[in-house]
Amino acid sequence: MRPKTLITQWVHPEIIDFLSPVTDVTANMERQAWPREYLLEQARDARSVMVFMPDMVDEAFLLACPDLKLISAALKGYDNFDVAACTRRGVWFSMVPDLLTIPTAELAIGLLIGLSRNVRPGDRQVRSGDFKGWRPVLYGQGLDQSVAGIIGMGAVGQAITGMLSGFNTRVIYNDIRPIPENTFTGMAPKAVSLDRLFSEADFILVATPFSEATRHIINTRALERIRPQAIIVNIGRGSCVDEAAVARALDEGRLAGYAADVFEFEDWARPDRPDRIPDALRTSAKTLFTPHLGSAVDRVRYNIAMEAAVSIRDYFEGRTPRGAVNRI
Repeated sequence: MRPKTLITQWVHPEIIDFLSPVTDVTANMERQAWPREYLLEQARDARSVMVFMPDMVDEAFLLACPDLKLISAALKGYDNFDVAACTRRGVWFSMVPDLLTIPTAELAIGLLIGLSRNVRPGDRQVRSGDFKGWRPVLYGQGLDQSVAGIIGMGAVGQAITGMLSGFNTRVIYNDIRPIPENTFTGMAPKAVSLDRLFSEADFILVATPFSEATRHIINTRALERIRPQAIIVNIGRGSCVDEAAVARALDEGRLAGYAADVFEFEDWARPDRPDRIPDALRTSAKTLFTPHLGSAVDRVRYNIAMEAAVSIRDYFEGRTPRGAVNRI
């Protein structure tokens, strides 16, 4: 009997064709994630599974899938997947490291401009019929000659830095490991303490992965140091920001705006995660949100799924999966 591969979310038929020489494929033909119970039912006899952002793999998942030997994640940030448990059970875990960087950085810039230049209320004003022409009333903040503080200078942070250079924006950053200046073309960003970043930045962009060290790195104490006219954009992970604290700061006029593509309730690995976005944050006029669109570009998603498929073929053809995170 040929081994089975389960694909938990819709992919282009070419991905299935690519895998068909080495495995039988069962695929979710919808863009919506399956309920967990149904997912487990489909995965019980799978040798490999291609997973996506809405999925979570923990010890219980692995126990329910005794034949599983490879989890190939079509994503980069894998904090919702228990890699240590996979290793203990002899299951490879692979991910796609690079293809999400540019579209995520692009979205960060879009959210930054959209919020700082009042695109959402401006659109609403035009649609209301009240706009009489040639009389702007929504004055915002421009990127030119502003200071952007980036928390996390990994691949996404570096891509954002490169894009901001075209706007004549000075960049400062904080990261656990300083980046060599020759990494950048043009004026290199300056590594600073978090305190200095909070006190100097007009715009703060959260681009760090989620870990215990970065959990609520934007919290009540940080918001006391951040300038009241500052704007925060989160495209890292939801739990890097204390959403309730941000909502209070916005309501009290201690923060000018908050934009996000990621939210605390999405972080399945947190047992204490909230079950939804705080109402006060969701309804605030000072916010701009997108529903986890960082890599939601058709061409990019195709390439990500194909990279995940390459790891699956690697396994079935006797090679180490190309995107392997662990070793078994």
